[in-house]
Amino acid sequence: MKAAFTVDVVIPTYRPDEKFHMLMRMLRRQTYPIHKIIVMNTGEVLPEEEHFRRHLRQEKAEYMPALEVYHLKKVNFDHGGTRNMGASFSSADICVFMTQDAVPEDSFLIERLVEPFAGIKRPMLAAVYARQLPNSECRLIERYSRSFNYPDKSRLKTKEDIPELGIKTFFCSNVCAAYRMSVFRQIGGFVSPTIFNEDMIYAGTAIKRGYAIYYAADACVVHSHNYSGWTQFKRNFDLAVSQVQHPEVFEGIKSESEGIRLVKETAAWLIKQGKPWLIPELVWQSGWKYLGYRLGRAYRKLPMPVIRFCSLQKDYWADGKD
Repeated sequence: MKAAFTVDVVIPTYRPDEKFHMLMRMLRRQTYPIHKIIVMNTGEVLPEEEHFRRHLRQEKAEYMPALEVYHLKKVNFDHGGTRNMGASFSSADICVFMTQDAVPEDSFLIERLVEPFAGIKRPMLAAVYARQLPNSECRLIERYSRSFNYPDKSRLKTKEDIPELGIKTFFCSNVCAAYRMSVFRQIGGFVSPTIFNEDMIYAGTAIKRGYAIYYAADACVVHSHNYSGWTQFKRNFDLAVSQVQHPEVFEGIKSESEGIRLVKETAAWLIKQGKPWLIPELVWQSGWKYLGYRLGRAYRKLPMPVIRFCSLQKDYWADGKD
């Protein structure tokens, strides 16, 4: 198809598995031309690098993206900084940031992520994020969480939506999201260093500056996890830390009410599904999430050994960050 914008895809990787191979195969099948794929690999070697280059050369298609792979040490990885570095290697109009385990559902992902940039003029659209669908191994509770956070209806979000949506106004996910690079540069990219949540910090900053974020329900990737309660605790600890560190975005906007609503709606859904015995598991998982979040909100009162114990991103604290 005729391309209104040039598009690059940026993918941070760490020990990629078969899902990354599936992702690369699906990117080669996209209807919208990708200029190049930029892989930011944490580790000295990406064994599949030559494999992907060979397949890109052999693929018979109307267009074929170039592949660039850059390596960095694990201690140097940063959720915002590594993605900013990947973006610095791009001169495209739009960068699509993805994770290595997000697999496009079909060949129209890039096309549907790009479409809103051409169709939405005012306010200026800063980013478009994709819908995440559960994979075949996804547990029942997490399946409902996917539909709660990623419904089947698209929506444009601006600062006028804050009274209605609260923290969800800023929701955006770098599992798969496209960014207009002129706005990206104007805002200064993702905050760095950051422990986590660089996508929502960016979205919140953009919205407060008068830009808009769009959720494209027809742009779909398959992506879900069956996290343990302890992992949920750590993720929510880091999430809360990121919110405390950025009061300019999150101050005055509560997150707890959205979590409570998710628990209530999930419990009601489990009853409707005839699975009420899963409610104790829901309460157990939600308790871990809430405990992690509350401790993260108070992290500055905790000694560093406790902070590192509670955090999923231990390398972030290597130099004693506040």
